[in-house]
Amino acid sequence: MPELPKKKSGSVSRIIIKCLWIFFCVGIVSITLLFFFIAKGFIGYMPPIEELQNPKDKFASEIYSSDMEVIGRYYQSKGNRVYVGYNEISPYLVNALIATEDARFEDHSGIDVKALARAVIKRGLFFQKSAGGGSTISQQLAKQLFSPSAENVMERLFQKPIEWVIAVQLERFYTKEEIVNMYLNKFDFLYNAVGIQSAAQIYFNTTPDKLSIEQAATLIGMCKNPSYFNPVRQPERTRGRRNTVLEQMYKSDYITREERDSLQALPLKLYFNRVDHKEGLAPYFREHLRLMMTAKKPDRRDYRGWQGQKFVDDSIAWETNPLFGWCEKNRKADGSKYNIYTDGLKIYTSLDSRMQKYAEEAVEEHIGGFLQPKFFNEKKGRSYAPFARNLSKSDIETILNKAMKQSDRYRYMSEAGASEKEIRKAFDTPVDMQVFSWYGMIDTVMTPMDSIRYNKSFLRTGFMVMDSKTGHVKAYVGGIDFRNFQYDMVSDGRRQVGSTIKPFLYTLAMEEGFSPCDEAPNVQPHILDPATGKVWSPRNSSKARIGENVTLRWGLANSNNWISAYLMERLSPSSLVRLMHSFGIRNYIDPVISLCLGPAEVSVEEMVTAYTAFSNKGIRVDPLYVTRIEDNFGNVIAEFTPKVTEVFSEAAYYKILPMLRDVIDHGTGGRIRYRHKITAPMGGKTGTTNNNSDGWFMGFTPSLAAGVWVGGEERSIHFDGMANGQGATMALPIYGIFMKKVYGDKSLGYSETEDFVIPEQYKDPCTTGPYSEEEFSSEPAEAIEGIFD
Repeated sequence: MPELPKKKSGSVSRIIIKCLWIFFCVGIVSITLLFFFIAKGFIGYMPPIEELQNPKDKFASEIYSSDMEVIGRYYQSKGNRVYVGYNEISPYLVNALIATEDARFEDHSGIDVKALARAVIKRGLFFQKSAGGGSTISQQLAKQLFSPSAENVMERLFQKPIEWVIAVQLERFYTKEEIVNMYLNKFDFLYNAVGIQSAAQIYFNTTPDKLSIEQAATLIGMCKNPSYFNPVRQPERTRGRRNTVLEQMYKSDYITREERDSLQALPLKLYFNRVDHKEGLAPYFREHLRLMMTAKKPDRRDYRGWQGQKFVDDSIAWETNPLFGWCEKNRKADGSKYNIYTDGLKIYTSLDSRMQKYAEEAVEEHIGGFLQPKFFNEKKGRSYAPFARNLSKSDIETILNKAMKQSDRYRYMSEAGASEKEIRKAFDTPVDMQVFSWYGMIDTVMTPMDSIRYNKSFLRTGFMVMDSKTGHVKAYVGGIDFRNFQYDMVSDGRRQVGSTIKPFLYTLAMEEGFSPCDEAPNVQPHILDPATGKVWSPRNSSKARIGENVTLRWGLANSNNWISAYLMERLSPSSLVRLMHSFGIRNYIDPVISLCLGPAEVSVEEMVTAYTAFSNKGIRVDPLYVTRIEDNFGNVIAEFTPKVTEVFSEAAYYKILPMLRDVIDHGTGGRIRYRHKITAPMGGKTGTTNNNSDGWFMGFTPSLAAGVWVGGEERSIHFDGMANGQGATMALPIYGIFMKKVYGDKSLGYSETEDFVIPEQYKDPCTTGPYSEEEFSSEPAEAIEGIFD
């Protein structure tokens, strides 16, 4: 009897042991089958071998200036990632990453069994939060590359075994260096700092290879949880995490005790530079380039009724400009279209970062520092401000209501179903807002309607500089502040050009056999306009030499309207229109007799293009924005060359050149000499339209052509007086300030001694001998501009 229980106990033990072995074997088989099914893609998502060997990376495209500065990037949301090679990464980064995230990285093949077991036992069984992570760098990379965001803990647990399998596969196809490199290129460090290249630039204004030990430790510390260890919002918390990374580096023998102690004592020092496509150098240029490269083939149905000219412009560009619609016209090796946001292109532009900086500084110095305060002072206390005094109250209301209906606030409320009365009430209710000023954004309380009026009070500008020989666009300023005023006044805006049209008229005259020394009576003409059947009698703002016979050279230098009308009567408005189109002006031009005084609306880009012919022997060169494009591997996939067109003869060129130089030396552009103290040989032309609505200055040297426009957003926003409202005051100083800076920077290679090359037989285009100084005003004629009825 005593032995029966003993026998029964032995049987139970064997059963238990057998069951344990069965469970163990089943567990092993189950786990093996689980990983087998995962590897085969039967469970979860297992990327194909081809994708594991070549992960689909999305990289931002970089925009380079001609002097090899990165001036911007094109990327999608959370896509500001630029590839950087392993040899371009600081060893401090690699050491910090391995010491902190995966100390046995060199010894495992994707899964660190010891770390995994420790994490499972301490976290799973003993609920210790400080147990350390079990994920290797390879597993974290697998998560970055192939795991979608988990919505809950259970979903994340199911993702883990899939990541283990992918990590092992990654270890098969890549070296340890490649895995580290992919991890650092992929990680999102917040603030659009995706990848180590962007992170180094945004947080420390440097490149990955130049990061110091403490900077590298800061960035690697963020890898644990970038939102929690945010160096911008939580500097002390991030500093503590940085010191933990330094401690791990010391334990792994990457740094000495002395280095650890001294570096841990340092404060957290950032050089934070938030990346935003609306900020930084040349934002208008970058946006113009983006729109050009991503443009689709024009379809009239995609354009609004008032965009007829834009449809024509885009249609011409599609056929003649290889950069326009480049992404649509070109294909990658797999047949897909290029994507500037994800393909990691390197776009090498003609822009010079130094000249662009000087151009933006010139705009800020003149408009922000001088002209805008003058405008505010003139309009101060006036009920009609910022509009002209002759504008009625109802006209002002019409303009403001139109602007209200074009605003985002109005559109959002309208789409939400708000009534017109509710919308108007919202626009008349004060709210907290930020508004622009030349001294920085201002926090204020204002009604949205008042903010519309306030924003309209700022004068706008467009400024562009080109190389007259190559067409390279050296500087491009489309407005005063891209964040607040995004309309591009270089390429999109068209305004009346005033007297800057006169060089086209005089060029036509020179081609038709006139000479700079031909004389004309300086009296008010009365001309019958065949197009309208009315008598046209232009006015002059100057009383100089009325009733005398003056030379054409004097007439252009002093921007005399009567002499221009005299020439127009003897020439043909249709001929002038044809010539202007050959100069590169694309839009419709009304062939009326008053055209000679500049009512035509032209963009700054077109005007600068046209004026390249005046420093290039009658040959126009079109703007060249990009010189070449490389793919993500550095292969050149596109190159661009300048397009040139002969506009007028070389003989006419040698006649018109000295006349345009006289504008600077003796005429309305004289401020270049006596105020800006620039001695360089140059030509140019000032321009002002009716009521001082538009101020222009066009200038050129043997190497550069430039154009400046200044005016209000509306033609009814302008100076009431001509002293500040003329082109010589509004626009010319921007050019003068810019050129002074350019000549002062010897690294640019431009010299004030550079002169126009004129063959001996053309040095005196007059048949009566050299010009005499008596023909010109003793003082620059600052207030003589184009005014027309």
